[in-house]
Amino acid sequence: MTSRDMLARGFRALSQGKLNEAATCCKLVLAENPRVVPAHLLVGLIGLESGDRRSAQAAFSTVVRLQPQHAAAWAHLAKLLAEGGQVNRADLALANALRYEDGEIPEIHDVIGSALSLLGEHADAEAWFDRARKGRPGHPAFRINHANNLIYLGRTGEAAEALDGVLREFPGSAQAHWLKAGLAKATDSVHITEMREVLAARRLPLQAQAFLNYAIGKELEDLQAWNEAFEAFSAGAAARRKGLPYDEANEEATFASLARHYTTEWLSGQGAGCADTSPIFIIGQPRTGTTLVERIVTAHSAVHSAGELQYFGNSVRRLADYDGQERFSPALFESALGLDPEKLGNEYLQRSRRLRGELPRFVDKLPYNYLFLPHILAALPQAKIIHLVRDPRDVCFSVFKQLFADAYPHSYELGEMARHFVRYYRLMAQWRARFPGRFLDVRYEAVVADVEGEARRIVDYLELPWEDACRDFHLQASAVNTASAVQVRQPAHRGSVARWRRYERQLAPVIDILQSAGIPLDD
Repeated sequence: MTSRDMLARGFRALSQGKLNEAATCCKLVLAENPRVVPAHLLVGLIGLESGDRRSAQAAFSTVVRLQPQHAAAWAHLAKLLAEGGQVNRADLALANALRYEDGEIPEIHDVIGSALSLLGEHADAEAWFDRARKGRPGHPAFRINHANNLIYLGRTGEAAEALDGVLREFPGSAQAHWLKAGLAKATDSVHITEMREVLAARRLPLQAQAFLNYAIGKELEDLQAWNEAFEAFSAGAAARRKGLPYDEANEEATFASLARHYTTEWLSGQGAGCADTSPIFIIGQPRTGTTLVERIVTAHSAVHSAGELQYFGNSVRRLADYDGQERFSPALFESALGLDPEKLGNEYLQRSRRLRGELPRFVDKLPYNYLFLPHILAALPQAKIIHLVRDPRDVCFSVFKQLFADAYPHSYELGEMARHFVRYYRLMAQWRARFPGRFLDVRYEAVVADVEGEARRIVDYLELPWEDACRDFHLQASAVNTASAVQVRQPAHRGSVARWRRYERQLAPVIDILQSAGIPLDD
């Protein structure tokens, strides 16, 4: 069998999910000639399929070394590097993918769209996802990725129509079912039955199991079937956790490094920073009411909603020339200690310019920007920062029951989630003690109990004149990209307060960890 025949067999095996056979074909070809570019490309694709990101990245790097104009390899590298937070290298790889892409291969268009999305460039990603979808209209994954990006852009009606189209042709598409479940509140069990049939039909990959179980759990909770919902969430979380690496020791070291280095003295030794007064950051844990408060704030005529921007953290990574494999690590924050704050502030403002709108102020509501809070204070000293606080038990459960992309790998096992919360809580307490008065704590339960009172307190902190629209935020017509998109179209309500009590027995391990760590629990 010739090398060409062996490679054809390898690519065919990959398409059939026979990864060992595909890998054997690669080894045989490369043993004869280690410079065969398609063989290294196949190694990279096998790495992607098996979840071996390091092998995939090494293989694609070899491809572009041997053939610098290989657009597909550059695109895959850009996506992998963006996933790992190596934004400088991702920028370079993406620039090369765009440079050498010839406009004819939908698979490359889709990967470019994914890389742009991971870098926070969702508006630019739209055109590439659309090209992939149109270039191969029968390919469900391309249509789903396009629909997912439409949801991010707030075009939920178009997304729903696209997902219904996919499910008519591919009723077993787990991701399409999951996205559909998130677009509206379930009123009956019809869709749940459909999804359970998909789960029962055959043994599904871990990612598909996660999609379906989370979607089933979400709709069961809509129907107040609490115990069944928790079982579904747990099954989804277990499947997701098996396929997602989480280095808890690295997270512990990262939080310890932040606490050790970013002191009152560090901030007082920084330069003047950028004097721009437009940014408003909303930070905290996800699922704590960040979207609710964003809607209150952006109902004001002077404030634009920019969404969950990746730009501040990525600006830190770019300027610090961070090249680590982890998105967050001690090395990232230690390499950023000496950054010029004015340069960082200007970099962030320049990167976010297209999404900041034309109004005097804008909101960036990426929750985990709390990790960059000292840098925000140094780089943008005139920025306003709102920190959302919520009952820890509700936070832990609300995050556990949500299927994220790769942002919160701690959230798929209850013990890991609880220990992460303890680290977050202690870090915020340190920021509060070291930087008093530099951010506003807003309690979710207080907001839903007294919308106008809390809205007035927030607007006063932002040094804006009161507008009744902030009280009537739910009347806004603008787009929302969030897991809470359905709820924020309604007036604030107390339905999610103390929801953890529905699951008190199942959450006992979380409560034990929180109590042992001395975290205050409000009963």
